[in-house]
Amino acid sequence: MAHLSSLGPHRPVRRRRQPVRRRFWGTTVVLGLLAGVAPVADATAAEPRHKPLPLERLFDNRAVSSDEHPEAADFDGSGASLSAQDLAAAGWTPGRTVGVDSARLRIPRTEPGRPDNVRADGQSVAVRGRGDALAFLVAGTGGDASGTGTVRYRDGSRSRYRLTAPDWRSGPLATKSVALPHINSPQGQRTETARLYVVTVPLDRGREVSAVRLPDDHGPDLHVFALSVRPAATGWSGTWSASTAGYTAVGPWVDRTLRLVVHSSVGGPRVRIRLDNTFARTPVRIGSATVAVQRSGAEPRQVPVPLSFRGSNGTEIPAGAQVFSDPVDFDVPADSNLLVSFHLPGAVSAAPVHSQAIQRSYLSTAGDHSGDSAPGAYTSTITTWPFLTGVDVGGGPGSVVMLGDSITDGVKSTQDANLRWPDVLARRLLAQDEVPHYGVINHGISANRVVTDRYPGDGISTDTGGVSALNRLDRDVLAQTSARTMVVFEGVNDVRWGASAGDVIAGLEEIAERARARGLRVVAATIAPCEGEKLCTAPGVDAHREAVNTWIRSSGTYDAVLDFDKVLRDPGHPARMLPEYDSGDHLHPGDAGLTALAESIDLRTLTG
Repeated sequence: MAHLSSLGPHRPVRRRRQPVRRRFWGTTVVLGLLAGVAPVADATAAEPRHKPLPLERLFDNRAVSSDEHPEAADFDGSGASLSAQDLAAAGWTPGRTVGVDSARLRIPRTEPGRPDNVRADGQSVAVRGRGDALAFLVAGTGGDASGTGTVRYRDGSRSRYRLTAPDWRSGPLATKSVALPHINSPQGQRTETARLYVVTVPLDRGREVSAVRLPDDHGPDLHVFALSVRPAATGWSGTWSASTAGYTAVGPWVDRTLRLVVHSSVGGPRVRIRLDNTFARTPVRIGSATVAVQRSGAEPRQVPVPLSFRGSNGTEIPAGAQVFSDPVDFDVPADSNLLVSFHLPGAVSAAPVHSQAIQRSYLSTAGDHSGDSAPGAYTSTITTWPFLTGVDVGGGPGSVVMLGDSITDGVKSTQDANLRWPDVLARRLLAQDEVPHYGVINHGISANRVVTDRYPGDGISTDTGGVSALNRLDRDVLAQTSARTMVVFEGVNDVRWGASAGDVIAGLEEIAERARARGLRVVAATIAPCEGEKLCTAPGVDAHREAVNTWIRSSGTYDAVLDFDKVLRDPGHPARMLPEYDSGDHLHPGDAGLTALAESIDLRTLTG
């Protein structure tokens, strides 16, 4: 395909389509990192294809139009385009640096109606950097677009990658980076959701990338808006984290301060926090933020330490994006409660939340109380974690990520006691010197499933069961700070709600494959017994559970297996939990059962 310097609004769409191989879970999961993009210059056919060029010099397609002149762009060959006003309303303005899933990106600095993306057709793009993944801001038109490209390293070696760009109008909302409410066309604006995706592919760690060859055109158009290397999070370990489980109505909160209580696993001499606006369609403003060690309730042990964001006291988080605070010297003790406070100066009526915190946090009266040493302004409590998704500490050997459902989330454990099984495991790691003192970060979501989304991935919902483990794997595991090992403990909700053992096995196999491709050690836990709980007692459920467990134990897919089924089951009645471990609902272990899970783990399985 020739690289055109400009495109008219009615360029015929190419129909050379080949079937796209689909995995049952839908599409490549998205996460984020994109390169800075300079002001656009039209590509010319005179430039040789094999010469690496900055991406913006290859732009040959106009995806974004103003609402006043929708005919000025033609993203898909039929005259349809993205709305510049919708992008601005989401905070995705031209030239802005946006964080997505532990990465940074810069939106193409182009005016509406000017070339702002390239249709992948084997072009060579100049890209530099070292890291664990190559990231693309992409969308397909005419269907999901897939292809194979090549990464060239400075040492002369190469690696191949497979890239899939979900369709901008029909791709899954669960994995989109940003959703926009309208599509422009020469006939006017339509109320229809448009999507953009950030998709990552693994790199050879330690090698410096010098250029990337985009996939060849073999079907639906694969549009690339930006790409770059996602750098590794060197010098940091995750000490606490939580998954965004849904996007729910709150408050509304106007000029309020949240003081969230979280529990560290490992300590360190520096700290930074991560705030996410996952699943949102509008930006949120953070006025100021602090961190402190908790004395009791909303009272800090000492004066809270101010945090900054790229040198500013506050920041704005675009829809679907995230921010990290700047590193600050602050002694984070291991195995301790922290108070992370941040002011919301505007009106917030909906927020991304982790719904089952099993921990009381605090909401203030009006005003910025993030720096308060006295707790008096914090007159209300909440039991969710809005916006806050991570706390990292300086140094350390990295982190172990627990991908799970309500049992990992700590449902039915004692509130405010930090007795989730990952908490108990973290204390075991601290108390020994045989294996590294990893941070333990908990990505359990109550009601979560391996293969099916509970929360659809877009819009305000009362369902906080999260998108599927497959669809959140990149965000909740692969993009986590210095992740070294993943432990997956899921599947009971799938079989309880009618999924077959084959579907669950295929999902768990995919999770292992994708995590291993990113260099993680992969560990799986068998599904715990739950007879006596209404859905678990339905015919066939236990047979599917046992079939999944047999596969986990015998397939060799995972580097190690934790037999949680064996730990919790009643030897005289293996389909049900031991009474002394049962919280009373026959599905969730209580404190004793969760402690038994953590104590059953041979710590060497986390390192190999």
